[in-house]
Amino acid sequence: MSTKGIINKRDFLKKAGLTTAGAVGATTLAAPYVKAQAPIRWRLQTYAGASLAEHVIKPSIDAFNKAANGEMVIDLYTADQLVPQGELFRAVQQGTIDAAQSDDDSMASPVDVSIFGAYFPFASRYGLDVPVLWEWYGLKEIWEEAYAEVPGVTWLSAGAWDPCNFVTTKPIRSLEDLRGLRVFTFPTGGRFLERFGVVPVTLPWEDIEVAIQTGELDGVAWCGATETYTVGWADINQYYLTNNINGAWAGSYFVNSERWEELPEHLKTIYKLCIDSSHYYRQHWYWWGEAHYRTTGGKLELTTIPEDEWKQVEDEAMKFWDEVAAGGGRNAKVVEILKKYQETMRGAGAPYRYS
Repeated sequence: MSTKGIINKRDFLKKAGLTTAGAVGATTLAAPYVKAQAPIRWRLQTYAGASLAEHVIKPSIDAFNKAANGEMVIDLYTADQLVPQGELFRAVQQGTIDAAQSDDDSMASPVDVSIFGAYFPFASRYGLDVPVLWEWYGLKEIWEEAYAEVPGVTWLSAGAWDPCNFVTTKPIRSLEDLRGLRVFTFPTGGRFLERFGVVPVTLPWEDIEVAIQTGELDGVAWCGATETYTVGWADINQYYLTNNINGAWAGSYFVNSERWEELPEHLKTIYKLCIDSSHYYRQHWYWWGEAHYRTTGGKLELTTIPEDEWKQVEDEAMKFWDEVAAGGGRNAKVVEILKKYQETMRGAGAPYRYS
């Protein structure tokens, strides 16, 4: 019998070993990432202090680090920990940090639409209004367009936080009680509240509690009941005004553009999914907390400005909107969308709007 073309076991193993080694070498050279490499490492700073960050972002970052399976790790830093809040945008742009969670307004984003970040007065009534406006009324595309004009930073996603109520050491039962009130608040919200005699104060997050205790501040117009109790402000204030100037804070996720483009697509996808999980968590956490703490918190006396008097604030907000829109461009477009949205919600009636 001819043995031509027959290979013995030893030759087969030798050839298979060479082939396998070559294939592994080729794969190693071609792969953008292998487990043996050091993981990609990002530094992300949130606007929130440590106790608040436990809810508004930490669960999603913990999930990302687990899902990334050793390929990437995000180190989370809280308010002002690496850079002051007002320098957060610039820090992302320069690559000092890799990513941020914040509103456009307080991080000094150099885009025209930053005025609508955080609490643009009466832009929303409920937390669900924010994702609807961005995903179904065109704000997402407007934000993408605005940030495309700014080098170095990529805007990724916007979501809702809590409403904006006054939490103070002094009772507020009329508009007159707002006069001279020194509160920690956001830039645009503060500018609007100045029309009623409020004195907006900007301080680092960690200084707020002491400033209230020493009388430097009369309170905050920063959040709703959920945050008030979570961060301890309910322990050093006495009153909670049930009227709010906005139904939900609008915040976003930002990344350094170069760092973002360096990521493989599967890590980008995981990161976006974790952002969505954070948005979802906040929707139900805040909605639960606002009612829970108002009714069972027990630390704050609830006060209310009569509806007919509070209407003066709502009417003034519409004047504020028109002033912002008068500048034209994207801001006029956003105001037009907000007005259309309000009209639609009122037309739809309950449960979208009750009045």
